[in-house]
Amino acid sequence: MSLAGPPPVSTSLLRRLTEDLQAERRAEAPLPPGPMDLNLARAHQFARDALPVLLECYREYGPVFAVRVLHTPVVFMLGPAANHFMTVSHAHLFRWRDGHMADLIPLLGDGMLTIDGPFHRSARRIALPAFHRERIAEATELMLDETEQALSPWRTGARVDLYDFTRELALRIALRALFGLDPDRTRSSVDPAAEFEQALSFYGRDYFLQMLRGPGSPWWRMLRARGRLDGLLYAEIARRRTQGERGQDILSLLLDAQDEDGGRLSDQHVRDQMMTLLFAGHDTTTSTVAFLFYELARHPAALAAVLHEQDEVLGGRRPSPAELAGALPELDMAVDETLRLYPPAWVGPRRAAETFEFGGHRIARGLPVNYCSWASHHLPDVWPEPEAFVPSRFTPEARAALPKGAYIPFGGGSRTCIGMRFGLTEVKVIATAILQRFRLELAPAHRLALSQVPTLSPRGGMPMTVRERALPPELAGPTPLPAYS
Repeated sequence: MSLAGPPPVSTSLLRRLTEDLQAERRAEAPLPPGPMDLNLARAHQFARDALPVLLECYREYGPVFAVRVLHTPVVFMLGPAANHFMTVSHAHLFRWRDGHMADLIPLLGDGMLTIDGPFHRSARRIALPAFHRERIAEATELMLDETEQALSPWRTGARVDLYDFTRELALRIALRALFGLDPDRTRSSVDPAAEFEQALSFYGRDYFLQMLRGPGSPWWRMLRARGRLDGLLYAEIARRRTQGERGQDILSLLLDAQDEDGGRLSDQHVRDQMMTLLFAGHDTTTSTVAFLFYELARHPAALAAVLHEQDEVLGGRRPSPAELAGALPELDMAVDETLRLYPPAWVGPRRAAETFEFGGHRIARGLPVNYCSWASHHLPDVWPEPEAFVPSRFTPEARAALPKGAYIPFGGGSRTCIGMRFGLTEVKVIATAILQRFRLELAPAHRLALSQVPTLSPRGGMPMTVRERALPPELAGPTPLPAYS
C-alpha cells in the first residue's frame, strides 16, 4: 500500500488547452465520426445542456462518436456496453487524473475523484471501513436527529428552497458522520455550506471567465472560499494530531493509516480526501432530494404509492436502518428513477491510456474519452419513454432484466462511488422525514432548468411551498405524530 501522492497536474487552462491540441495532432488513428467543426453555438449549448447534443449524435453516429467542444475533440461512448467497457471490463485502458476531472484539482486537490493507480487504491482501502453497513446503520440515528432538527421550523404555507435547505443539512450530516466535526462550533468561524457554494460556482461560469486570474475574478473568489474551508479542515487535522483524539470517523482512519515503510498521509493529502468526501457526500444527496420531490410533486400516483407505503410500514414513527435498507420498495424505486433521470455525477471523463478498439472504431491513445450516465439513461432503445418518471422500471424483475451497464448513477467497477450506500440512506432518511409530515408543492411559476457543472443540479434551486400533510384516519387518532425537535 503506497501513501506517496501522485505527481502534480497543471491547473493552467492555457497549458491544458495546448496539451489537448497536441494530443489531437499526435493521434494514431482517425477520430470516430461526429461534428468536428469549431462551432461556438454548439459549445455554448453543450455547456448549458449537453443532453440534446449527445442524444442527437447518438442517433446520427451510433454509440461511439467525437464532438469538438471549443478547442478539443472529445470521444463519447454511450450505452450499456460502452459503460461496462469503460468502468469494468477494460477500465485499465483509461486514466482519470489527466482527463477533464483534473479541472476539480484546484478545489479538491488529490482526493479520490482526481487520482489514479496505487494511490487511489490505497486511499479507497483506508476509507472503506467507514462505509461498511454497520457504520452506516450507526450513522442513521445521527441523520434522523439532524433532519428532524432542520425540519422543526417548517410550517404550512412556508416557502422553502429545497435544494438550499438540503445542501446545508447534508453538509452538517457529512461533517458529523464522516469527520466527527461539530457544525455549530465550526459555523462560528466559517459557514461550510456557503463556502462550498461559492467555490463550486466557479465551475458554472463561462469557460473564458474561468481563464481569468487576479482580484475579483471567479478564480480569485474560488480560491478565497477554498482558503476558508482549508482553515477549518487543517485546524481539525492539527487538533487531532496534537491531542491524539480518535473516533470511528474517516478522519481518524486517514490520520492513522500507514504504508509498509511506516509512511503516513501528509496533512495536505488528509485535507484533500476530506474536501473530496465533503463535496461528494453533500452534493449528490442535495441534488437527489431536490429532484425526487420535484418529480413526486408532478406525479400524484407515484406520490400516493410512496405515502401509502410510509403509512403502512412506519405509521409515522422513525424508520430503523433495516427498514430504510429494504422495507420501503416504493421509495427505493422512486429514488432509483430519480437517479436515472438526474444522475448527479453525469459524466465520466477519462483519457485513453493506450490505443484501443470498441464498436468498430479505433480510439487513439491520449484522447479524452467520456462515458455519460445522463445520456445513457435517456436512450430510447434501452429505456422506453426515457423522459417519463416511471418508478416501476426498478421493480426487482425489471431491474434484473436491464443490460449490464445500463444503469450507472454511481459509476462502476473500482471507481464506483465509495459513499453510495451512505448517500442513499441519507436521501431516504430526509425524504421519509419530509413525507411523514409535509406535502411539498412546486412554486407555480417555477420552470426546471439544469446546471451540469460540476454535478447535475437544479439551476436556481428548487422553490417549494410547504403544506401540512393530512394523515390517514388510523394515524390521526388521539396519539399524534411525534413532533420533530
